[in-house]
Amino acid sequence: MKSLFAAALLTTAALVVPAIAQTPAAAPVAAPQGKPKLIVAISVDQFSADLFAQYRNRYTDGLARLQQGAVFPSGYQSHAATETCPGHSTILTGMRPAHTGIIANNWIDQRAGRSDKTVYCAEDERAPGSDHDKYQPSDLHLRVDTLGDMMKRADPRTRVVAVAGKDRAAIMMGGHHTDQMWFWATDHFVTLPSRSTAPVPAVVTRANEAVGKLLAGAQAPLPLPGYCKGLAQPIAVGGQTIGTGQFQRAGGDAKSFRASPALDGAVFALAAGLIQDMKLGQGAGTDLIAVGASATDYVGHALGTQGSEMCIQMAQLDQTIGAFLAQLDEWGLDYEVMLTADHGAHDMTERQQQRAMPMEEHAAASNAAKLVGAAIGRDLGIAGPVLIGPESDVYIADSVPAARRKQVLAEAKRRYLAMPQVAAAFTRDEIAATPFAKTPPETWTLMERARASYDPERSGDLMVLLKPRVTTIVTPAPFYVETHGSPWDYDRRVPILFWRKGMVAFEQPLSVETVDIAPTLAATIGLPVSGLDGRCLDLDAGAGDSCPR
Repeated sequence: MKSLFAAALLTTAALVVPAIAQTPAAAPVAAPQGKPKLIVAISVDQFSADLFAQYRNRYTDGLARLQQGAVFPSGYQSHAATETCPGHSTILTGMRPAHTGIIANNWIDQRAGRSDKTVYCAEDERAPGSDHDKYQPSDLHLRVDTLGDMMKRADPRTRVVAVAGKDRAAIMMGGHHTDQMWFWATDHFVTLPSRSTAPVPAVVTRANEAVGKLLAGAQAPLPLPGYCKGLAQPIAVGGQTIGTGQFQRAGGDAKSFRASPALDGAVFALAAGLIQDMKLGQGAGTDLIAVGASATDYVGHALGTQGSEMCIQMAQLDQTIGAFLAQLDEWGLDYEVMLTADHGAHDMTERQQQRAMPMEEHAAASNAAKLVGAAIGRDLGIAGPVLIGPESDVYIADSVPAARRKQVLAEAKRRYLAMPQVAAAFTRDEIAATPFAKTPPETWTLMERARASYDPERSGDLMVLLKPRVTTIVTPAPFYVETHGSPWDYDRRVPILFWRKGMVAFEQPLSVETVDIAPTLAATIGLPVSGLDGRCLDLDAGAGDSCPR
């Protein structure tokens, strides 16, 4: 099977990277020695360790190649708030959300100088006329450096590029000093508003034109691999029937394009174009490109993880990555690859209930902070709002009198703990008093997982964690039938893979963390780093050690 990337984008190279057709391929490199010339850091959004395990013996191309390197199948996004923005903030910083400042996709800042107090993790809320839905993308809230920032500080000749299907993926992996940053927005790639006056590189224009043609045309059903046929079972959820789809869509349907393998194809096509256009990996030092493959997450949210759709997505992703790596080989580049995910997930409630998990359930609407706060306000005689907050972080409204805040917090905790779907409710003081865990991540208590997500300026007054197999989705709807974000291991566990030509393959089944990735990559290029939450992982399969001692 050919992926959309290989069949429709890479083979029409004149639209995206025309230099491919005219530039003779460099002589293939032997197994490289010393520092790689290019680091390729790939995040596959919502690529859980369970999904990797389910399909790893089906991969035949790019993901099969990466399994011939150092495989850590039990990586952890070890914090509690397993969302896209926090997860991406750990991958190339070596720091947990408690230190990156990225505690969630959204949080409440009651001091924000606008009526909308919900802040998106990758925005600049100071922008006039903005709100958390119509925002100005920015790296403002990322409090630490990424590996690319560290590399550029050590060697200004380093080029750092980020390309992703989501702005928060590109921003959190690329960091503060990228040379180029592009991410998908509705129907084309855009960059940060702060760079909007800079000329758009021709390769980006060509990529947008090529992808625009794909998007404008209808998409016929993609091939269904034989091993996917047993998963093609219809299921009714959210007013629709899904589970047997093959990504057919009408021309111009941008939302369906985004929740399909085509989005990853577009992202990797642009990444290849920028590598060629900027001659990444051909300079005096080492360059870095961060690639955020976001389609798996959009497919998971829209269609779940256990139907024909995700099976096809896994096959297409494997082919897309394979075509991308084959292109780097053709150019003769000396590169190393790291692939991981920002979080995991598990399948939608309705299909889980049919498949031996009847205890799966949707969160009750009564769990919402607004409703709990309203009840507290009535009982204690406090005018509302009393509690506000998205997801697990619950904030006491600033309008609550200072003398009543302690009482409100105690009552909120009591009420949440009495709810049958709630596993824990921790106050900010309880979390802040908890030391950071130093044991393997699968052994952490819920409090320790909460500590890794806690920031004193941004976190709520109370962190509420639901029990296992309770999804935060109250009512499923089209494009939103499954989610993640819990402190449980199905959302925390992700694969971590490292590959470089000539590397001796090995697998380490014991747990590691995504914060270990940055110091590990830094060691491969001889870049000293310190003060990180993560540790260097030894990528030498033998008696040697790739980490500094």
